[in-house]
Amino acid sequence: MGFASLEFLLERCRGKAPKRLALVCANDDDVLVALEEARTRGIIEGVLVGDQAKIEACAAMVGVDLAPYHLEHVSSDAEAAERAVRLVSSGEADLLMKGMVKTAVLLKAVLNKEWGLRGSSMLSHLFFVEVPGMKRVFGVTDGGINMYPDLKGKAGILQNTVECYHKLGDPCPKAAVLAAVEVVNPDMPATLDAAALTQMNRRGQIKGCLVDGPLALDNAVSPESAKHKGITGEVPGHADILLAPNIEACNLFAKAMFHYAAAVGAGTILGAKKPLVLTSRTDSARTKLLSIALGAALSE
Repeated sequence: MGFASLEFLLERCRGKAPKRLALVCANDDDVLVALEEARTRGIIEGVLVGDQAKIEACAAMVGVDLAPYHLEHVSSDAEAAERAVRLVSSGEADLLMKGMVKTAVLLKAVLNKEWGLRGSSMLSHLFFVEVPGMKRVFGVTDGGINMYPDLKGKAGILQNTVECYHKLGDPCPKAAVLAAVEVVNPDMPATLDAAALTQMNRRGQIKGCLVDGPLALDNAVSPESAKHKGITGEVPGHADILLAPNIEACNLFAKAMFHYAAAVGAGTILGAKKPLVLTSRTDSARTKLLSIALGAALSE
């Protein structure tokens, strides 16, 4: 099935009751612009947490009226993260979003054992990427949380991603486990992990998806490349999910798509009790709007 465009996220939210979003360190101009568009579309209601003076100055600069929002003043980034997480964990808000705050500060609050959002699964980051001209959306992971996952970690990342696809309406996404080559090489650990994950899927240890690997990027996404190399199967050339071998590979791929291929995206952290919208501080307002819609859709 897969997804042809990230517009489907906005469509999923149309006509639904708005979700209450807690924004950590809301003094972020692109986030405020995206949040305001999401509010006017009826996707969310916003709770802005952070330094009130900074938030008001930022809103004035981009022309966002703060009257429709609830603003909670705190004096530090750590306090903002704690307050926003408490709002979500207590049920006073439905989802959490990262503003002008470091990811490490936010995650420390999320993982607090007393009042945080730690779930039973490991946390992982998923970025949906829509590349103009390809008419396809790729889910790339993990470029934001897990640095060098081992086989168990990759299985957990994959399971998180598959569950996300299920919630969004795709009952059986196709996942490519990426490496530099498409053959198993004992000197390349990424290819060994990919082969193991493929067998785990075939034996029912990883369910709800089709997994194949190792696959190089070209034969994972291009039917022509897969055919040229004689690689057959349902996943090669048609992958929905791209599981990268490490954080550098995933992060570089995603940012290359945004900066060189005019891609748009939507990012979230998976595995917590409630959706966590996580984008880069340099992402566009459009990507942040789509990320908010993704978080709202996952909070259903």
